[in-house]
Amino acid sequence: MTGMEGVPGIGAGAGARASRRGVLGGVLGGIGVALVAGGPASAAAAGDGRTAGAGEIGAAGHGGKPAPRPVAPVNQESAVKFGPEYKTLPSAVVGVDIEPLIGMNSAGDIKARREFLAGYIWKGAALPKTLPTVEQGVEAPEGLKDLTGVRRIDLLTVQLKYQVTAKVYDLLPRKPWNHRLALYHNGHGEPPESMIRAAQALLDRGYRVMAYAMPFHHWNAQGIEDPSSPGTMLPPPSHRELVPWESAEFSTLTFFLEPLTVTLNYAQQAYQPKSVEMIGLSGGGWTTTVYSALDPRVTRSYPVAGSLPFFLRPASPKPSPTIGDFEQTKASFPGFYAASSDDFLDMYVMASIGENRGQLQILNRFDECCFNGVSHRVYQAPVRDRVRLMAGGRPERGRWDLLEDATHDDHTISPHALSVILWDLDRSQPNI
Repeated sequence: MTGMEGVPGIGAGAGARASRRGVLGGVLGGIGVALVAGGPASAAAAGDGRTAGAGEIGAAGHGGKPAPRPVAPVNQESAVKFGPEYKTLPSAVVGVDIEPLIGMNSAGDIKARREFLAGYIWKGAALPKTLPTVEQGVEAPEGLKDLTGVRRIDLLTVQLKYQVTAKVYDLLPRKPWNHRLALYHNGHGEPPESMIRAAQALLDRGYRVMAYAMPFHHWNAQGIEDPSSPGTMLPPPSHRELVPWESAEFSTLTFFLEPLTVTLNYAQQAYQPKSVEMIGLSGGGWTTTVYSALDPRVTRSYPVAGSLPFFLRPASPKPSPTIGDFEQTKASFPGFYAASSDDFLDMYVMASIGENRGQLQILNRFDECCFNGVSHRVYQAPVRDRVRLMAGGRPERGRWDLLEDATHDDHTISPHALSVILWDLDRSQPNI
């Protein structure tokens, strides 16, 4: 979980509480910002004759009219637990001009930054062109066993440095494939509820789904070769213990990002999806933010509870975990987070510009872990407007927005947030 590696008290309890609460709904990003969706969501046709329930709100409404973006009220049971710092802007935003903190102003800016980031990660090279090894028809790992509607599971194995491998599970739907690929990236050991809920909804819509885990977590728990003693294996490290492996010749960021590049190479070669969507929670939300900025093959991205701009992190109501894990801090990677602007604001723009590209950032106002509160309201409109400007006002060439989810107080992708993600995906159908 982002910012919470090794911190007790986060885990199975979150899923249990979410289960007890049931489907609570949510709040549109930025209370006080115009509700562009217009009006509350009601049950709408899901496009196949069914009545849309929680997690099934699609783009088509009654009479062929587009369904509005799902909205729901603040969960008052959660709201009474938290103080005013979860409802008001922090003092850190006073007098801050957001515009100069966004360094992306042109396609040339984005191209140059992508080349810079790739050069840092792969030490002067571009994104790798390698392919994974593929084993077809494997058993579901723990965390994915409860999924239904799966025709076949393939295991994609990516060989990394220091005898580290990354396992990625490629889930083929039993329904006819809709020619879209969805990537789901879990975080630092989050329980599987959000992953299962999201993957199931996508499989039920005919998506092919690739499931990813963070390095040295879940099905990627493994040892690593000692950098000073080749052939000697060491126990699985925490991310903050990766410092000895970082060098001028190698970046440990490859452990986080290269599996996505290599498995996307395979998807393009093997079955050529018409679009690639990416969803990530917590540490997976950070991965989604960074990777969708880096690789324009990702068309729509949905990072959940994964990042805040650097200047806002200490101002979060629960600042300690929000400062970020090893891979998320300037102290760990001063050569990677090196922009004179804010790296994360730039990444939001980079992930959103391009034909049929866009990003919806999701932050939980009452998140029990990280990136909580309402400080994001200060940058929502500037980032959204910068993307609109760069896209020439044409949403098919780029769009960005933020969903503030106040329907719960867990570290999760809530049923409401998932309904908004599915609504957004349904209205961005590729040309098949």
